[in-house]
Formats: sequence, structure tokens, C-alpha cells
Amino acid sequence: LAAVLFAEPDLLLLDEPTNYLDLEGTMWLEDYIRRYPHTVIIISHDRDLLNNAVNSIVHLDQKKLTFYRGNYDQFERQKAEADELQTKAKAKNEAARKHLQSFIDRFKAKASKARQAQSRVKALERMGTVAAVIEDHVQPITFPEPEKQPASPIVVIQGGAVGYQPGKPILKNLSLRIDNDDRIALLGSNGNGKSTFAKFISGRLAPESGEVKLAPGLKIGFFAQHQLDDLIPEQSAVEHVRRLMPAEPEAKVRARVAQMGLATEKMATAAKDLSGGEKARLLMGLAAFHAPNLLILDEPTNHLDIDSRRALIEALNDYDGAVILISHDRHLIEATVDRLWLVNGGTVTTFEGDMNEYRDLIVSSGRKKDEKPQAADDTTSKADQRKLNAEKRASLTPLRKKINEIESLTAKLEKQIQVLDTELADPVLYEKTPAKAAEKAKQRGEAAAKLAAAEEDWLMLSAEYEEAMAG
Repeated sequence: LAAVLFAEPDLLLLDEPTNYLDLEGTMWLEDYIRRYPHTVIIISHDRDLLNNAVNSIVHLDQKKLTFYRGNYDQFERQKAEADELQTKAKAKNEAARKHLQSFIDRFKAKASKARQAQSRVKALERMGTVAAVIEDHVQPITFPEPEKQPASPIVVIQGGAVGYQPGKPILKNLSLRIDNDDRIALLGSNGNGKSTFAKFISGRLAPESGEVKLAPGLKIGFFAQHQLDDLIPEQSAVEHVRRLMPAEPEAKVRARVAQMGLATEKMATAAKDLSGGEKARLLMGLAAFHAPNLLILDEPTNHLDIDSRRALIEALNDYDGAVILISHDRHLIEATVDRLWLVNGGTVTTFEGDMNEYRDLIVSSGRKKDEKPQAADDTTSKADQRKLNAEKRASLTPLRKKINEIESLTAKLEKQIQVLDTELADPVLYEKTPAKAAEKAKQRGEAAAKLAAAEEDWLMLSAEYEEAMAG
């Protein structure tokens, strides 16, 4: 990735660039792409990257590509609007077809109405149909609720140290507390010890020194990205689960597999033939199988698409136990956790800010490496200042012109949408020319997308203009 970015090509193609980056690397890449001077095409399931670093979305669905202006959130809104219009167009089309067919069925046998009936048959043939909106079904994920939640604190660490070699701790001076309702994200660059800390809390690494107190009856579930290789390749999801509940009937085993978010048709598929996302769902389900009070997830989204990540967010928010999360997905962190711990400098401390403050810290520290020192301003006379102001206004003329162009475009698009809304409100359009109705609905969606993009450009350029005039 570094070699590709260093070359600074005219066309930069990135396929899932954040999958194996840490959160800090993802934030830096997001900032880099946003400022990249050439064309970038990205395939990604990282919602924040698609929201903050791109200005267009190409959606592949049912073997068709559809272009949308705007970031991912805007794409979702535009697609929902287009789907709603298409659903309404289909309903009206079906009602009109039903009305014509009813007339044909009633009067086709009557000689006095034969000509009108035949005319309706031809109208029905010309009318055509409107395709139904095909929605992707996303299997929900469910984590079993703990039967009994220990009282807080569930974990207390005092003066702890942990590592892989005696006398060489990766982390030390650990004095922390975890309560039964905590939702904690671990921040810090790769190599700082986040996964080491997760293994330490889960009991997979013993402390070198210090004291670790666990609440009586505490059950801990642990998922890590490297565990994908721990699945038995030839065994299906059902077989993996059956090993944990051998005495239960097949129906109960399959019900538990379904809770993990695997579709029925995938339950009997060998693990080696499952997708990365399906393997991750299975492993998370196995990690949470015994209803833990504390669930530790180390990079759970690496192989999940955006819809599966949304399902994971819903599952974590519905889950009653405590959570420790390591992830480079900022959207997942912001949607599910309420505490941030920073793993840095060989220890773990509380980070008092939010994710926006942490991002600003990371991005600013990354940019400082490339900053050049600026010369101090010289004292200028009033005449010189007037000259500088005039030069500034002149230099900003192209920017002001661009802002005016966007304002004109916005007014034009608003008028176009108003006209289309009036036309689409006419039920006759759907009865007589459903294909035209569908086309106008598509035009309306495209105009709305262009308007959203224009308004965003106007806000950005206006802020740039005002900042430049004030500077």
C-alpha cells in the first residue's frame, strides 16, 4: 500500500485498503485520500472511509451499475428514495393492469363491447410492467444473554504486567477496572499491545506480575481475527455447533446456528467453503456460545460487508454483557462503546476525549511530519495591506465564480425536482405510461443526488472562501 501511494499515480485503485490497517492507519489513509490530487477508485466496507473520503458511489446490484453523487450516507438516502418511488410506481402499475384486465374479463364475450375489450387488450400489452425492488436480506446476529450478571467490578487489575517472554513485558503498570455494563474500545497503533491486552483479559496470557481479580462466576467470550484458521475445514457450521451441544436435537442445533447469522442454505456447508464473513459470524457465535458476561472482540469486521457490520452493531447493542472491542472501524466503535482506553507507551490508560478528538490527534500528528516552517509575517503599511487585500480578492475570483455557478445549478435542480414531483403525483402517468413514470422517478432520484452533491460542494467552497478572506 505504501509503495502504491508513494508512486502517486493518476488513477489510484484500492481494493479493501483498510482491512489490515489499524484504526490510526485507517484515519491517516482517509485523510490522505480526501486530499489526493488525482482520481481514486475504492472498493471498501468501511463506512467512515466512504463517508469522509469519496464524493461518488457506484453501486453494483443485480448485475447493474448505478452511479450516485455524494458519500455513502447520501447514497443510502438516494437509493431509499428511488426504491420507494419504484415501489409506488409498481403498485400503481399493477392497479392499472388489474383495472384493464377486469374490463377485458367482463366484456370480451359481449359483442357490443368486443371492440372496447380488444382495445383494452392492446393497451394492456403496451403498458408493460414495473420491476419490483429486490431487497438484500441480511441475516441478523444474536448473542445469547448472560443468565446471571456478576456485580461490578467484574475485572480488577492492580500493578499488572504481561508479555510473551519472562522479564520482557509488553505492557506494565496496568491498574484498571471493568464493570458489568462497560463498553470499551482499545485504541493504539498496531504493535502497541492491544491484542496482547485482549489475550491477557481473556486469560490466554498469564500476568508476569501484579494482581488480576475476576468476579465469581465470570464467563468470558473471546474472538480474534486469526481464529479463522481454527475452524475444522471439512466440518460444517452445524457440526461445529453440535460438538458443543451433542445431546440436543437437530432442530435446536440449527436454531443456534441461525442465531449466529448463517443462512439456512449455508448451515451444512463445509467451513473451507464459507466466505470470510460467514466464517467470522460462525466464530463470533462460537465465542459467545456459553452466554459470556464479558465479550472480547479483536477486529471482528475484517471480513464483514457493510450490512453485516450493521447487524453486528445491532447485536452488540442488544447484548447485556460487557464488551471490549478492538477495531479499525470507527463507525462500529462510535455506535457501540462508551469508554476509550489508549494502549501506548507500554501501558493502558483512559482516553478522555471522543473519537473525533482522537482522529484529530492522529491526523494532525501525521501531517506535522510534512509541514514546512512558515516565515514570520512582515509588518506592512496600510497601502501595502490594501494591495494585499486586492490581490487576495483577485486570487479568489475563480473560487467565487465556482460558488456562483453552484448556486445557479442548485436553483435549476430545485426547479427540476419540483416539476418532476408534480408529474409523478399524477396517477394517469402510471396507468398510461408506466415506463415513462419509472424513467421520471429515476430522473428525480438523479436530480436529488446532484442537488445533495451541489449543496455539499457549496458549503465546502463557501467555508473555504470565508476562511481565505479572513486569513
